[in-house]
Parts: sequence; structure tokens; C-alpha cells
Amino acid sequence: MDTKKLVAWVLVVGALNWGLVGLLGLNVVESVLGGAGSLLTKLVYIVVGLAGVYKLYMLTMGKK
Repeated sequence: MDTKKLVAWVLVVGALNWGLVGLLGLNVVESVLGGAGSLLTKLVYIVVGLAGVYKLYMLTMGKK
């Protein structure tokens, strides 16, 4: 899987998770990975954040 597809999938997972948090108060990442303080949960949030920064960089540099 190339970087663009991986970043897209990570962003989709993050967006769906936050959509569920907003609509239903359900945080799937925290539920599956052991709560807000869990190391795995924090790592997922970091990866989603880095994917967002990478995508923003690509968009501003004209590479979609």
C-alpha cells in the first residue's frame, strides 16, 4: 500500500471515530484500545494527527 492510500485510510478511520463521538458519544478507539489514558489510544491519536499534517503538507504543496 502506498503512502497516499495509507494516509487516506488513517484519516477516514479518524474522521469516522470523531463522527461517532459527536453523534453518539461513542469513541471506538478508546473502547477498543483501553480508554483515554492507554498508550495504544494515544499512539492512534498521534498517527491520525501525523497523517493530517502530512495531508495538509501535500495539499499546500500542490500534490493531492
